[in-house]
Amino acid sequence: MTYTEPGPVDGRTGVGETPVRRSYWPLVGAGAGLLGGASTLLLDVRMGMPDGPTDMMTVDRVNDVEVMVSRAGFLGGFAAVALLLVTAAAWRRRVEPRVPGSTAAGVVSLALVSAAGGLTLGYGWKGAMGIYGEGGAESDAFDVEGRYIYFMLNDFGAYIPWFGVLVAAGAVCWMALRERTVDRWIGWVGVVLVALPVGGFVVMSVPGLAAITMPLWMVVTFVGLTFGKSTITR
Repeated sequence: MTYTEPGPVDGRTGVGETPVRRSYWPLVGAGAGLLGGASTLLLDVRMGMPDGPTDMMTVDRVNDVEVMVSRAGFLGGFAAVALLLVTAAAWRRRVEPRVPGSTAAGVVSLALVSAAGGLTLGYGWKGAMGIYGEGGAESDAFDVEGRYIYFMLNDFGAYIPWFGVLVAAGAVCWMALRERTVDRWIGWVGVVLVALPVGGFVVMSVPGLAAITMPLWMVVTFVGLTFGKSTITR
């Protein structure tokens, strides 16, 4: 699809009509958010327990973990990490050169890589539960106390690293509301989805709250970058 709009000058809307083509690479970021959110929230290792998810993560519940749920979270999570890295690389190649004076643009790619690194461990611990959990391929490798370590790591393991995406979201908000290189509506949506976990950090000190809103932020933002009128993707 080709059409005309004001051409960008130094990362801002300038004078003159320039033919542009819609960018579809941000849909990779939307896919990362969708897949990562499902792997973190829907495929939490506690979801497959007979009594359902609960905050009671005692040692006597370790053998109730469903290894197939753990494996699915592991595989989906690793796929999400791969998409995050592709998104970060595409952002660095396609966005940063268009706004060379924007520090915020550089923060986005760095923050996504940071999140990908942490999530690799978080989803890896899901895979460990899939191997060592009751009914797993190597279920006799650890006793129940040994499995309990992985059980505890899975409590926040795939949640905390979404803080990196939270930082990226804050940077995109700055680009939208201060630099005006991203659609303003994306910035305001980001403000709401960033403020919710940040408020929770302050009030409750729960480190994994970013995982509740940041997958949604990625889907909305990167779909918006694809089909909206942001300077950085025109």
